[in-house]
Amino acid sequence: MQTTVIAIANQKGGVGKTTTAVNLAACLAEKRKEVLLVDLDPQANATSGLGLPKEAGASLYGALVGSAQALDLIQATGVNHLSVIPSEIDLAGAEVEIARGDHYLHRLRDVLAGVIASGRFDFIILDCSPSLGILTMNVLAAAHAVIIPLQAEYYALEGLSVMTRLIQQLNENAVNPGLYLEGIVMTMYDGRTNLSQQVVQEVVRHFGDKVYETLIPRNVRLSEAPSFGKPIITYNPLCTGAVAYRQLAREFLARRKEGAVDAEADGVGFKLKSPFDKTVQREAPAFISMAPGEEARHASL
Repeated sequence: MQTTVIAIANQKGGVGKTTTAVNLAACLAEKRKEVLLVDLDPQANATSGLGLPKEAGASLYGALVGSAQALDLIQATGVNHLSVIPSEIDLAGAEVEIARGDHYLHRLRDVLAGVIASGRFDFIILDCSPSLGILTMNVLAAAHAVIIPLQAEYYALEGLSVMTRLIQQLNENAVNPGLYLEGIVMTMYDGRTNLSQQVVQEVVRHFGDKVYETLIPRNVRLSEAPSFGKPIITYNPLCTGAVAYRQLAREFLARRKEGAVDAEADGVGFKLKSPFDKTVQREAPAFISMAPGEEARHASL
């Protein structure tokens, strides 16, 4: 099978990057896509978010310095069709080691070449640290495409411009001439506030259809799920966060012509509305509408 490498990247922290990496990977796996999630953040939040321990020697550190093979580091998770290469704090030392070698920007690309050649995975999703260090640059040099999670607040817009310029520079400097922006995911969206609506509209005005129509809402269950070591679709499959990430996975596949966007979301009584529909945009964009009688039952989700 043909493998696509997707980087989930934003140099700004706290924008829902790891949450998006873990839950998009899990939702793609739910659709029977073979997915490998590679945790390249030394904080190892994606690792713990899937219920795996942070063990010395389990990360890509050994492969990056030439003492291990990436294929040998792949571990199963509690989600069918989803595998992971975990992270741990020693991965922070890889930046120093990589910088000493030749072709240091392509070290990760070379390490992942064997995994891609194995044909085991439809998608390899790379979770980056919130920085523009050597590890993140290696991720961007190895990826085919980038998804940028963007918090629906104005400070996040500054980070977006940095990322888009960086992608352009990597193209122009031939570090990764094929790299492109897959899409922008608006996260932590609160439809009750004018600010969230204005930020979404501003991003759409500049980037058009590169912005996913699916909005990821602020949701308590999304915040809780990592502490239980589970993706949202296994922790609370009917909450608004789970509905949103399933919808994002459908939209992601539909854009790649690998699936169709359903009119109705997974979960009883939920229907997603596009905030970019003209009649909605003129008013307050509604993220989710529920079938009659469902409001009370889902109020606590």
